[in-house]
Amino acid sequence: MGENSDNVKDDVKKKSYAGIPEAEFMEDVDKYMESAPINGNAEMVLRKLDEQHSKYKFMEFNLISKRRRLKVQIPDLEKSVDMIKLLMKQRNSTVDFKTEFLLTEQVFMKASVPPTDKVCLWLGANVMLEYTLDDAMELLNKNIDTAKRNLGFVEHDLDFLRDQFTTTEVNMARVYNWNVKKRQAAKVDS
Repeated sequence: MGENSDNVKDDVKKKSYAGIPEAEFMEDVDKYMESAPINGNAEMVLRKLDEQHSKYKFMEFNLISKRRRLKVQIPDLEKSVDMIKLLMKQRNSTVDFKTEFLLTEQVFMKASVPPTDKVCLWLGANVMLEYTLDDAMELLNKNIDTAKRNLGFVEHDLDFLRDQFTTTEVNMARVYNWNVKKRQAAKVDS
């Protein structure tokens, strides 16, 4: 049982969370190239592998963009949590506290904030909702956990994708070399 469960764990580790197709390594290039639909057509196989490689590049671009967004989102959420903590400390005070906030890019504004037990959060798509401080803290912490988990999935998929690049590139080189050998053999036979 231990050996089978380890194999299952390894299979799960190897797979992609985003459903990236796995590149199959050509064990026996001669056998693969002589199979029925291919019939030794190296150009067709190389074109197919090049197309697969391009698809992997596109997936990589999307994953890198997603990783970049998550790496910006997590610190923003953590800053919001810090602000909620500050508001929680000040909630029972009778004195306003002074702070600065970002009005637009590189423009800060000074503000005097009265004690409060409510806060408004941007949810996206031009939507803002008012929450109690406790509910806002819970929502932000949940969003941080989700963003960190998603970042882990993206990192895993990028690693998986690098393996697919390598496998595809090795397959391309092996088919190219097979074709060169075939052409050289045909010249010798002529």
